[in-house]
Amino acid sequence: MAVVAPLFSGCHRSPIMYKPTPTPTPPPTPISILKNSLLSTSTPKSSYFFVSARTQSHQSRSVNPVSQLSLLEEISKLCEAGDLNGALDFLQRAWKNNAGYDLAQRKEAMGMLLQKCGQYKNVEIGRKLDEMLCVSSQFSGDFVLNTRLITMYSICGYPLESRLVFDRLLNKNLFQWNALVSGYVRNELYDEAIHTFLELISVTEFQPDNFTFPCLIKACTGKCDIHLGKSVHGMAVKMGLIMDLFVGNAMIALYGKCGFLDEAVELFDKMPEQNLISWNSLIRGFSENGFWLEAYRAFRSLLESGDGLIPDVATMVTLLPVCSGEGNVDVGMVIHGMAVKLGLVHELMVCNALIDMYSKCGCLSEAAILFRKIENKSVVSWNSMIGAYSREGFVFETFDLLRKMWMEEELMEVNEVTILNLLPACLEESELLSLRALHGYSLRHSFQYKELINNAFIAAYAKCGSLVFAEHVFFGMNTKSVSSWNAVIGGHAQNGDPIKALDFYFEMTRLGILPDDFSIVSLLLACGRLGLLQYGKEIHGFVLRNGLEMNSFVAVSLLSLYFHCSKPFYGRTYFETMGDKNSVCWNAMLSGYSQNELPNEALSLFRQMLSDGLEPDEIAIASILGACSQLSALGLGKEVHCFALKNSLMEDNFVACSLMDMYAKSGFLGHSQRIFNRLNGKEVASWNVMITGFGVHGQGNKAVELFEDMKRSDKQPDRFTFLGVLQACCHAGLVSEGLNYLAQMQTLYKLEPELEHYACVIDMLGRAGRLNEALNFINEMPEEPDAKIWSSLLSSSITYVDLEMGEKFAEKLLALEANKADSYILLSNLYATAGKWDVVRMVRQKMKDLSLQKDVGCSWIELRGKVYSFIAGENSNPSSDEIRKMWNRLEKQIVEIGYTPDCSCVLHELEEVEKRKILKGHSEKVAICFGFLNTKEGTTLRISKNLRICRDCHNAAKYISKAAKREIVIRDNKRFHHFKKGICSCGDYW
Repeated sequence: MAVVAPLFSGCHRSPIMYKPTPTPTPPPTPISILKNSLLSTSTPKSSYFFVSARTQSHQSRSVNPVSQLSLLEEISKLCEAGDLNGALDFLQRAWKNNAGYDLAQRKEAMGMLLQKCGQYKNVEIGRKLDEMLCVSSQFSGDFVLNTRLITMYSICGYPLESRLVFDRLLNKNLFQWNALVSGYVRNELYDEAIHTFLELISVTEFQPDNFTFPCLIKACTGKCDIHLGKSVHGMAVKMGLIMDLFVGNAMIALYGKCGFLDEAVELFDKMPEQNLISWNSLIRGFSENGFWLEAYRAFRSLLESGDGLIPDVATMVTLLPVCSGEGNVDVGMVIHGMAVKLGLVHELMVCNALIDMYSKCGCLSEAAILFRKIENKSVVSWNSMIGAYSREGFVFETFDLLRKMWMEEELMEVNEVTILNLLPACLEESELLSLRALHGYSLRHSFQYKELINNAFIAAYAKCGSLVFAEHVFFGMNTKSVSSWNAVIGGHAQNGDPIKALDFYFEMTRLGILPDDFSIVSLLLACGRLGLLQYGKEIHGFVLRNGLEMNSFVAVSLLSLYFHCSKPFYGRTYFETMGDKNSVCWNAMLSGYSQNELPNEALSLFRQMLSDGLEPDEIAIASILGACSQLSALGLGKEVHCFALKNSLMEDNFVACSLMDMYAKSGFLGHSQRIFNRLNGKEVASWNVMITGFGVHGQGNKAVELFEDMKRSDKQPDRFTFLGVLQACCHAGLVSEGLNYLAQMQTLYKLEPELEHYACVIDMLGRAGRLNEALNFINEMPEEPDAKIWSSLLSSSITYVDLEMGEKFAEKLLALEANKADSYILLSNLYATAGKWDVVRMVRQKMKDLSLQKDVGCSWIELRGKVYSFIAGENSNPSSDEIRKMWNRLEKQIVEIGYTPDCSCVLHELEEVEKRKILKGHSEKVAICFGFLNTKEGTTLRISKNLRICRDCHNAAKYISKAAKREIVIRDNKRFHHFKKGICSCGDYW
């Protein structure tokens, strides 16, 4: 009879004897009741497929013990040696010449050889045995041999031939039907398995047994068809088989796979007995559905059950993914130790699961050690380790391991999983050659017919900057599903060509393919990058009409769209309408506010997030630190730093970099340096933040030294590194060094400078008064200058009172930004410094005609966690009288040691007295006075300003720091000024 392995186990149950009667009784009422239900549930795809089952003969026979032993011994010896051809030849000679062997002996020998053909998957020998069986008058209808023949074909992966054997049988018993159902399930032909079961209960009088039901339930599991599974469950209940151990185990596996865990637990608790397979099925159900804690508890209950059950390979490989999913390496190590004690650590499946667990928990070295210890590595072993390196971005190690796989394992072939594991490592243009080699390999091995592989290559080519190759792969596909269109649309949207992404979308819809949630996410990204608010709104309407707003990825993409289009109010309005706000939505809002320079709104939302009981993650912390940087809100920044320390978030590179940036922009460069020095593995981003920090604090020489240290540490500078070091050279007046680094960027590191890099060099030349050289540089650079470049040169012209060059720069600036107030302010200041007041009045009248207003100077200071803001010339502050008195006292002190008001900073046609009055009302002076009124002696004052500090305020701050013996740190819109003992860190170069 046929014997089947229970689900998730390599063990087999003992066979059950069946004695068919000559006149079978009609099937019980439950079958007839449920026939219609099952028939209406499944429609067969084909009636010509069949699967295998193993059978055992329980028929009585007369055997010559000596002859049988010698024949079986010889066949067994040849089979064990792998010589199936020799075994077949021996059997054919014995079959032909009799050689003293009776029918029972020949039957046993053929049965054994059929089993070995299945074991070795040698279908050719099996077919010859099939021919012998067909022409044999004694055995052509033998139940046992035909069942084994059906089993052999299905094990070898030939269900069609199994079906042909089944169909030619004139008489069939329940064993053949069970073998047929079991075989279809083995070959994952679940619809055919269900159809065969329906045939069994419809056209025969056989009654399904406790072998039939597990096979049928496994078919339902393969299809994830819970409705059909529940119908089968009902039939098993009515037939009294649900309490059977193997039927119950199969049902637990079905409910777990389909996510019906309450039903799985209820059935588990009702079973009269549970074996190890029952526990494994329950643990797997919890694991696959993300219920990590319940999986751990079930495992603990297994150990404490007192039934003497010992975890096996299936238990280990079921539980280890729980540790991977939760990132709990400590529990994983405990399970590893248990596997060692139980002698399971040498099992290949356990080793592979341990490698996967360690790698996904970030313990690559432990995974690599385990991998090297495996003597007979399978393709799964190689794939697990390759995937581990690929996920962590170790490109060299990933492809080096692939080469070793080819060289060390001659019979090991790369499969599609290997390709899919390799592709995530291809993220940069530098990996394009490796990617193309991998693509060539996949073409030579016919992987191009796999849609999943093609989609992955499209995404990989796009990430490597080769959208042309991505399109070639896409257009080379014979059939394109919505996933294929998503890959090419997403590739273009994410990698620099959002317009082409929209073109592909329009073509997709023209062909009648409806977008799914992944399509919508890519489209919203493309619209956001192009600033196409109207298109984005139309997509939002589509989302609402099709009920896609509940998808968290779509919701976050909509928020990002509105922030990218500078519509934070729209984003906040949509956010408030969302029912279930997960951490990703909160993070998108915080990041959006920070990117739109709305730090106060970001801080307010962060407080609301905390009051709602949500725990901020690394992304939220990085975003709120960015808001603190914009406000110089040092107190809150320190609180966030404490939170990061308590929650072990400092190991995250983004959090560490955000903290360094926050401290640097709050004037605490020493704090930034301490965090940087304590980092275990300094990423390029860490170096970039520190170099930029030195630059904005005017410590250009230290920035240059750090850049040289970075090169000596074998870290490859990127475009952000060079931007930071060029800014540092600009602020410190290191012109020759800056020009040298620009040349290194192009020649030594093969990085093409962008407009930002050229703008730094031009600003650097302008600040040094080399205006003609800056103009020549502009004419030679490959990029077209933008308004910021002309604005910086116009500012330099004002500093050096070069009216002729300034007029040239102003003409270029106004051609680009004719409706911006800052352009006219700079032009007005240019003529004011040259004393051309008639022209100044004309420029200011032009501003009035255009309804343009100058940005008002504003400074702010943080005291005891609260930020106080001051506007130039405004007297509405409750402390205005005290502030005015404080300035009079300070001015008296600093005049005595050399301070003289610099009225040339007031670019208005006014009397000297009026100019001095205006100078007294500058916002940074007011903030300094407020700080003196509300802090103890010796306290460092930290002030931020929205505009560039003027010469008079700069001189006043120097003298105040000397007279009051206080350090004053002022951050303007360009850089930091540290005033101490009458000296500024900028060296009066700003």
